[in-house]
Amino acid sequence: MSKGYKEIMNHITTFILDVDGVLTDSSVHVTPTGEMLRIMNIRDGFAMKAAIESGFHVCIISGGHNEGVRIRLKNLGVKDIHLASPDKVATFNEYIAQYNLKPEEVLYMGDDIPDYHVMQLVGLPACPQDSSPEIKAISKYISHKNGGRGAVRDVIEQVMKVQGKWHLYYNGKHD
Repeated sequence: MSKGYKEIMNHITTFILDVDGVLTDSSVHVTPTGEMLRIMNIRDGFAMKAAIESGFHVCIISGGHNEGVRIRLKNLGVKDIHLASPDKVATFNEYIAQYNLKPEEVLYMGDDIPDYHVMQLVGLPACPQDSSPEIKAISKYISHKNGGRGAVRDVIEQVMKVQGKWHLYYNGKHD
């Protein structure tokens, strides 16, 4: 893990997150009808909502597709939800062009090989503790938390603390 990640965190305006293995623990519960249910961490959701309310962009890019995931994320205030994305790099490029973002302003948290190429394009590639070795090798920030177990909360809180925005949020002084 890079020692300069806190300096990079000063410039982050955008969080892009994968779903399975990042917002979930990579497990799916398969019902008799074939529906795949996922479990998400409430504290991760709180942090995403705090980031949005503090002016950060939050975007989801996932290869998976589950309408329950979309509903959960919309309820948190996430507007940019790209599920069933066949090409994460193309989706990333379209997203940053849409909002006129610079790649160095973006933190992308992924956990496995489908995230590899897009993570190479961002200013702060990050991952949960239980990510694949290839993803850990290119990450500048590796959370001490596992996917679906607070890794998203950890990285968002770290960025907001570095930028002096976390204490404003929990003291009720945010807009």
